Amino acid sequence: VHTPRRDPRPRVTELRLSAFARHRGASFPVGRVTLLAGPSGSGKSAVLAAYEALARLGGGAALADVFPDPGALVPERARPDAQRRRGFRIGCTADGAEGPVRLDVAVQAEPELRIVGERLTAGGLVLLETALRDPGRPAVQAAWHTAGSAPVTRAPLPDDRLGTALLPLRVAGKTDGQRQVLAAAEQMVVALRSVFPCDPRPEGMRTPVLTGSGRLLRGCDNLADVLWRTRFECGRRHAQLVDAVRTGCAGPVVDVLAELLGDGTVRALLDRGDGHRTELERLGDGELRYLALALVLFTGPGVLAVDAPGEVPDAMRGLTVLADGFDRCLDPGQRAELLRTAVLMGERGHIRFVGAVSDASWAGGAGAITVVHLDA
Repeated sequence: VHTPRRDPRPRVTELRLSAFARHRGASFPVGRVTLLAGPSGSGKSAVLAAYEALARLGGGAALADVFPDPGALVPERARPDAQRRRGFRIGCTADGAEGPVRLDVAVQAEPELRIVGERLTAGGLVLLETALRDPGRPAVQAAWHTAGSAPVTRAPLPDDRLGTALLPLRVAGKTDGQRQVLAAAEQMVVALRSVFPCDPRPEGMRTPVLTGSGRLLRGCDNLADVLWRTRFECGRRHAQLVDAVRTGCAGPVVDVLAELLGDGTVRALLDRGDGHRTELERLGDGELRYLALALVLFTGPGVLAVDAPGEVPDAMRGLTVLADGFDRCLDPGQRAELLRTAVLMGERGHIRFVGAVSDASWAGGAGAITVVHLDA
């Protein structure tokens, strides 16, 4: 019997919102291309916010930077305990060479923001567990699997950082148990990093911009700067981008380019092929959002402003694009072409895509697309 080879690239396969914003006891599968479908108020944005938060925590960000308004994420009507504490709980599963690894995090939002509990598990074995033992100290008591002369190692960890992301600095890796902990933690952290939340803002894309890093920002305001950099870096992908733009923008398109202006700024243009060029300021909102999302799907971590794990080989990295309001301003042809591109790039292993839409009945392609329906 042929057994399919496990994909070794770390990737998030499930999100869990045990108690977060409007969600309680909810879990959501994540495939190569995932559409979160539901009406306004169904909690699609909250799912993407939880994913982005886990990604930032996995990259080592401080809790206060990730949750600037934590009280807004506590489920409505959640009652405080005897110590007036309220909070929220989120988690995920990351699959890869180590098999499914689960991470669950409990965050206290009130009266002060801190991580009060974290658990990393694989195969039913608890690899890391933390708990708040002394509310007067800015630390949690952590215990991680050792399987040596002692079954676990105990030590304090900060209460404002994800313990899983700190394990490589704290675990020696001398025993089989410690090496298992390190492998699971690395798989989780690599799966979470390289996330790019993308919400193109047409109003910011119409004006020339200063040249800079050439790394696309989440609002895509600096799209012209990115085109200035990337047009000649990869001819094949640029040709694919031009083909996509030709499909999704009105009128003939033979190239998408940027030109340097006399004041040191750059502006993006569509080359119409007859000596005429159209500045982006003349395009509609739907065309601009379509152009920006196509650029995201055809580029990669080296071009997007993401926290890519530099110590991990390219073949083991994944890029996950989060697109809230994915279909906003897009016509049926544009959204279908972008989804087709997302599926194509997902099949090649270049990109995983999670988009929020009000309705997914148009999507089709059930085998390649994971559709998650949320109710208001």
